[in-house]
Amino acid sequence: MAQRGKRWTAARQAVDPNTRYTLDQAVELLKQTATAKFDESVDFAVRLGVDPKHADQMVRGAVALPHGTGKTVRVLVFAQGEAAKAALAAGADFVGGDELIEKINNENWTDFDKAVATRDLMGKVGKLGRVLGPRGLMPNPKIGTVVGPEQVGETVRELKGGKIDCRVEKAGVVHASIGRRSMTPQQLRENALSLVATLLRLKPASAKGTYVKGAALSSTMGPGIRLEPNDLVRQAEG
Repeated sequence: MAQRGKRWTAARQAVDPNTRYTLDQAVELLKQTATAKFDESVDFAVRLGVDPKHADQMVRGAVALPHGTGKTVRVLVFAQGEAAKAALAAGADFVGGDELIEKINNENWTDFDKAVATRDLMGKVGKLGRVLGPRGLMPNPKIGTVVGPEQVGETVRELKGGKIDCRVEKAGVVHASIGRRSMTPQQLRENALSLVATLLRLKPASAKGTYVKGAALSSTMGPGIRLEPNDLVRQAEG
């Protein structure tokens, strides 16, 4: 069995696995235990009382984190004409139509983080599903990445500013990166609550019983810190 280093051991001892912390307590603990030499990512996991096997209990959407993710986001936009100009003006990294579609289709090129498409091009973009789908890069109206020409600029600005997808996985858990260790406790707290508030709005009508069943906060190299779900919901609703 591999031995754990002193840094990891000290961080693990600081967190009681049997305690459900408030969000404020969890963020402070995370800042104390994220001691790696790089700016660690802050990851948030929320366990929902849904069964994703049923289509009417699938939870999927997007949330614009108020303080972004702390990461540089490369945005590709499938657009032409004035919409393409708007995308470039808003800071898109790659903009085009047929030439980008062919590049992705022929070369399996996916050197970007988010993709947006105008509705008029989705007939062509749809054939990229085998390449973009498994990587979570396919434009989708449910998460606001298939838009009209007049919405392209704002959509690009939101994605560059930290708008993220949130989708429940097979086990009923939503995972998301909500920032970096270098962010202030208040910034991390507000990002976390924005995600929870969005999940509450996306609650399926068919979901019964407790909806937010658990949550945990962690840094890239740090231990998981379990949260009190009722406190989390109360703050998100407030």
